[in-house]
Amino acid sequence: MARILDTIDSPADLKKVPLEQLPALAQEIRDELVTVASKNGGHLGPNLGVVELCIAMHYVFDTLRDNFTFDVSHQSYVHKLLTGRRARFHTIRQGGGLNGFMNRAESPHDSFGAGHAGTALSAALGMAKARDLRGSREHIVALAGDAALTCGVTYEALNNIATTTKRMLVVLNDNKWSIDKNVGAIANYLNNIVTNENYAYLHERAARFIERIGGPKAARIFRRAEEVTKGFLLPSVIFEELGLTYYGPVDGHDIPTLIKTFEFAKLQETPVLLHVLTEKGRGYEPAMTRRKAFHGTPAFDPSTGEAASVNATPTFSQLLGDHLAKFAAADDRLVAITCAMPNGTGLERFQPKFPDRYFDVGIAEEHAVIFAAGMATKGYRPVVAIYSTFMQRAFDMVVHDVCLQNLPVVFCLDRGGISGDDGPTHHGLFDIAYLRCIPNLVHMSPKDEDEFVDMLHTAVTHPGPIAIRYPRGAAGGVPVKAQPRALTIGQAEVIRAGRQVALWFYGRMGDLAQQLADELTARGYDPAIINARFAKPLDTATLRQHGADADLVITLEDHALPGGFGSAVLEELSTLRSATPVVRVGWPDVFIEHGRESQLREEHGLTVSAVLAKAAPYLR
Repeated sequence: MARILDTIDSPADLKKVPLEQLPALAQEIRDELVTVASKNGGHLGPNLGVVELCIAMHYVFDTLRDNFTFDVSHQSYVHKLLTGRRARFHTIRQGGGLNGFMNRAESPHDSFGAGHAGTALSAALGMAKARDLRGSREHIVALAGDAALTCGVTYEALNNIATTTKRMLVVLNDNKWSIDKNVGAIANYLNNIVTNENYAYLHERAARFIERIGGPKAARIFRRAEEVTKGFLLPSVIFEELGLTYYGPVDGHDIPTLIKTFEFAKLQETPVLLHVLTEKGRGYEPAMTRRKAFHGTPAFDPSTGEAASVNATPTFSQLLGDHLAKFAAADDRLVAITCAMPNGTGLERFQPKFPDRYFDVGIAEEHAVIFAAGMATKGYRPVVAIYSTFMQRAFDMVVHDVCLQNLPVVFCLDRGGISGDDGPTHHGLFDIAYLRCIPNLVHMSPKDEDEFVDMLHTAVTHPGPIAIRYPRGAAGGVPVKAQPRALTIGQAEVIRAGRQVALWFYGRMGDLAQQLADELTARGYDPAIINARFAKPLDTATLRQHGADADLVITLEDHALPGGFGSAVLEELSTLRSATPVVRVGWPDVFIEHGRESQLREEHGLTVSAVLAKAAPYLR
């Protein structure tokens, strides 16, 4: 039997599907999500939870005229299936295929690209105000998860909505999860609304009334019922205090009620917040029972939910959690801070051992950094684990609150470098540039697991601010020695002596450096290999030696070329007025697309053959 899904190539096709067939369509979409994610990996749990919600939104609104903004937008897979990308959906997160996030270049139905949390409301408000200024009437809908309410920029938008526009719909998708279980006062606040029995009873009666009668009269009665309910039975609803009309909670898996509610919300001439309750992972048992694992999953066996292949080699993230716990056992000043990512950063391995010294502050990178600075002023040694791409948000706090005061805060920059199939919003390709310009800050990157633990050991005893960047995923399998050793700040490691060509690599590029050295040796050259270890401070003594003696310096980094490690080398050699040419190898000055890392390196010249071709004019 043909699937309903196969008849949908646009939202217009969806609107032709009879209401009674929409639950069957929802099941087909869930089946498609599981099938494709089992092969490609991806954000399965969040998308399983918003199937009915997305169907209802597209059934009522028209995304060629109306605009949807998705907070983070990793939950936009259903949106993509319903907006003309069904035939290509099997390519999602693959090189040359669909992006795993909203992307304006991919479809006119994607009105705003996103990959970081907290942006949906601000973007939607900007769209709504632009609409008001030009006098058009399209609807603007922001879909944000409850985790977005742990992000400060969301509140900056909420503070401005009521004074900026009269027509905007905020859909609060409340599933109690971000990547991990939501934390903090806001999570408790929403739970109090949902679990208040008296409120739920009166709300249900009002909702039934709307569904039965409909129209403006019902809207007025429903509004009065809501006001009475909230005024007498609950503490003041914060969204009402900020000028938004609050409706809910609504069952996010009841398609008829969702459609009726959206049709009602379209009539309002006031900003509306609709509180929708959903279940992350709904409809697929492994994702329901292991919500954390299925937030973002690798390929897996769809019949069991087990990962298709499990790498026994630990990741740098896991090494962080394990070894930080060991160091914390010997130093009660050590504390660990994450921004709603205990699993992704490896700090979930630290938390059970030192729960009183573990802090999940929610999606609040700016707060995390200043919070760490405050602790540091009282003698503690905070370790802040944040993805490189998300640390960008806290740049001012790193400068002003940590480095200006020269406080001993350790920044562990996970996903430093290319992040493969997650694409340009998640590649950590800018942290060398945006951090090495800051006084007092040390920036280092390990070549392997053993050196990573040495760097972590060095960092937690360093008297000032210090950052370690390291890549995503499994490391190379290098064993970690029993006792780490402290590194001398700013001292490189000469792995192989040589005079003609000096290969300076930073971080994970050691394998490429070794392959280049082997090829150069085979061609009759005498290459040196230097593990820089530090982008700031550079080992100027060793670098000056090569600047004076070598015929060519080649720098290798998993970072954008502008402002990166190679730029630091050029700057230092320029002070010597060295005539030695420098060939810089890294990612070009473009936003790198998603795809397998090996494929991306081939496309952008981070291979032995490409580097040799670039260096050929300088090789004698």
